[in-house]
Amino acid sequence: MTTTLAFPVLLRLLDERSSAFRAAVASAPSLDVQVPTCPEWTLFDLAQHIGEGRRDWAATVAAGPAPAKSAAQGGPDAPREREALSAWLAQSTGQLLDALREAGPDRGCWTWWGASQSPQTCGAVARHQLQQLAVHTYDAQVTLGAPEPLPDEVALDGVEEFLFTCVATTSAWPHKPAAFDFHATEGRSWRLTLDGDGARSTRVPAPGTTPVAAVGEGPDTAGVSVRGTASELVLFVYDRIPADSLQLEGDAGLFDLLREWEPEE
Repeated sequence: MTTTLAFPVLLRLLDERSSAFRAAVASAPSLDVQVPTCPEWTLFDLAQHIGEGRRDWAATVAAGPAPAKSAAQGGPDAPREREALSAWLAQSTGQLLDALREAGPDRGCWTWWGASQSPQTCGAVARHQLQQLAVHTYDAQVTLGAPEPLPDEVALDGVEEFLFTCVATTSAWPHKPAAFDFHATEGRSWRLTLDGDGARSTRVPAPGTTPVAAVGEGPDTAGVSVRGTASELVLFVYDRIPADSLQLEGDAGLFDLLREWEPEE
């Protein structure tokens, strides 16, 4: 697997997305407002999730290639006072960044994605943590009624990271073999293939660069194709925006099957 973003870039963008998240929290009229894209959470709940999650991942990274996930010990709870919460969030991200810098990108690390296409390394953890923070920053911005697209370099890496980490599995696809094409208008494309061997993704030539068969034509074509900006694609796969926000061709019902699928551990 080729990582799109270098490790120092991942760390820089993690810090930037953390700052953007804190800015959204600071601008909210109340910490008790519901988050539309995470309706079971208030903004405070989302902030608590961000802070506690980054602290736990910092502990996991620091533990090295341990057999199980580690958890932060003895840290302060998320404070309700706005300025204190911002400082606590900054400290949470700082702990993760410090642990990642100390470990470096190639050191082994426990992850939940052992059967995926992403390695179990600290570099892969940084890559996934960036996407988690980027999407949750969008959630916080939606709460304010002022959502912003994900930064281009974050989003372009995010489509591939999602496919390689969150979808890839060796569990057999229980339906007829299928292929999904994802086309970012920035000029990058991927194909997700599902069959009896599981789910795997690969980069493919973007339309217009190399001749590719249209959806539904020939034996080696996608059953469904979705096109949008990289930010829109990331938000779509994370269920933040609906399919009608993008250009979709082919059998849209395949996405329903994919979302309902629960691969065996």
